[in-house]
Amino acid sequence: MDPLFVVVVIAAAVSALCWIASLVTKDTSWVDRAWSVVPVVYVWVFAASALADGDDAGRLVLMAALVTAWGARLTFNFARKGGYSGVEDYRWAILRGRMSPALFQVFNLLFIVLYQMTLLVLITLPAEWARTHPAPLTAADALIAALFVGFLIGETVADQQQWDFHQAKARGSADGFLTTGLFAYSRHPNFFFEQAQWWAFYAFGATAAVASGAGVWGGVINPTIVGAILLTLLFVGSTVFTESISAAKYPAYAQYQRTTSMLVPLPRRRDGARVS
Repeated sequence: MDPLFVVVVIAAAVSALCWIASLVTKDTSWVDRAWSVVPVVYVWVFAASALADGDDAGRLVLMAALVTAWGARLTFNFARKGGYSGVEDYRWAILRGRMSPALFQVFNLLFIVLYQMTLLVLITLPAEWARTHPAPLTAADALIAALFVGFLIGETVADQQQWDFHQAKARGSADGFLTTGLFAYSRHPNFFFEQAQWWAFYAFGATAAVASGAGVWGGVINPTIVGAILLTLLFVGSTVFTESISAAKYPAYAQYQRTTSMLVPLPRRRDGARVS
């Protein structure tokens, strides 16, 4: 059976389950709970197909192993924040309060469920591109893998710093918002590293196509770039919305925005000029 068809069927089933569960429980975070799991399944479907076909599957197995590490880390971080214990993302509650019940349900179906679940398929399609352009591993793959691991470590460190800060706030030994560690160089370093991992993932598919004889178009730049682009746009939009909440809650946040990069880690500006 075609692996892409299998992935689409799984995505459709998970989407239906998330939507029905959101209606029954009145909790719209079901896609969030699937976010770190289904991409791992999808990439292993592509890798398993390459192995079954007897193709050179080294790159696919490497991609699947890296995405598994990504999923395990994200699942752990989400679980310790109560994500699997019925805790809904606070941003959905805010949006629900700003919309009529009917409009929010339209938003729930079209964006929270269908758009995001489609996006989770799209970001894994570089694995399908690598499967259909089989080629031996190259030095470029080793470099991309090292970058992926580096980004994974960066996100792990950022999430741990954020976790430690919020634990300190809960104890009453800290207040406000985090501005130290990696957060001294980016207001959302975890968001940056998350996106960077999926751009590295895209690079694997591009490398496979180039190694199999494709040129710039279809190789370096190919249709699967859509997933990485849409993920970046989603994160930028989500970040802007999150920051509007933080700025309303903390008056000092505006100064933090003026001196610290929003996503890409950069040296902090001290002259008050906006950086990004």
